[in-house]
Amino acid sequence: MADAGRPLVETLTSDAEIALHFSAEAELSAMQTFEVALAQSQGALGTLSSAAVQAVDDRAGPSFRPSLDEMARGFARDGVVVPALVVALRKAVGEEHGASVHLGATSQDAIDTGLMLRLKAVFQILDRRLGTLLGQLEALAAEQGELFLMAQTRMQAALPFTVADKIVTWTRPLQSHRARLARLAGDMPLQLGGPVGTGASFGPAYASLRADLAQRLVLHDAPPWHSDRTVILDIAQGLALVAGTLGKIGQDVALMAQTEVAAIRLSGGGGSSAMAHKQNPVGAEVLVALGRLCAGLSGTLAQSMIHENERSGAAWTLEWVLLPQIAEAAGAGLAIADRLVSGARFADVSKA
Repeated sequence: MADAGRPLVETLTSDAEIALHFSAEAELSAMQTFEVALAQSQGALGTLSSAAVQAVDDRAGPSFRPSLDEMARGFARDGVVVPALVVALRKAVGEEHGASVHLGATSQDAIDTGLMLRLKAVFQILDRRLGTLLGQLEALAAEQGELFLMAQTRMQAALPFTVADKIVTWTRPLQSHRARLARLAGDMPLQLGGPVGTGASFGPAYASLRADLAQRLVLHDAPPWHSDRTVILDIAQGLALVAGTLGKIGQDVALMAQTEVAAIRLSGGGGSSAMAHKQNPVGAEVLVALGRLCAGLSGTLAQSMIHENERSGAAWTLEWVLLPQIAEAAGAGLAIADRLVSGARFADVSKA
């Protein structure tokens, strides 16, 4: 169902399942998960009383839903949502134990850790979709792999090879990308450094606190990475590589579907407003566009590596704008590629 408030092009390029993890509700929920787990770890190490931990757990967790309007106003005022969120959480916990929320932490700890929690969920979706697409391609190779195609180098006919040979050029990089995403998902790091990234605000038990919190959140126990945004660029690159390979598949399919080549037939729409005989390779074209979009966004995102001193509001904001778009484009590409492959049938060019 189309949303009157969104551009029509998003019918092709959006991904509701991925976008859900970048919604305001998901972002706030992930940061609340961080805040509650931090209090639990501090309680386990004796920094907070059991009564304080219980109060935070009971009143600052998923059952508490902060006002989105208040959060938006706070974000516009402070450039980050965490100050407004902490005020709301402390108020919900109550005067006696409110100060136990966010103890020793800084906004970046909550935001970056919350992002890692959400990205783990996103990567699970992408892994499932990659598995489905690879299964579709393997089935296509098993069914039609012995048919002949004309290989093309530099857009010119080269030598004949098989459909199976062609599909391998698609599956091999996708398998590599899937393994890369799995490694990234298993190495999502906790962010816990305090105001200037030294951990000093958490006291002498900082190392133990960080290890305990990482275990609770099922994240990698890593030193603070406040101003080193390599993690974000690694994740973006992993996503862009998926989109890029899908774009290559889309480009191959579009070329093979040309009328004068007719090496592949596609099912579905793709009609023309002026030429009823045409069936345009819409899905393939969108894959090319999404791959190029991710490449461009990744290049811009690389600017966030230029991070002033111990924290950069400008570079950080760039990440919030671009990374969700890259993730959604990669997700949309996988969904489109699955539909494209499921409706594709190769022609035996040896009989042409």
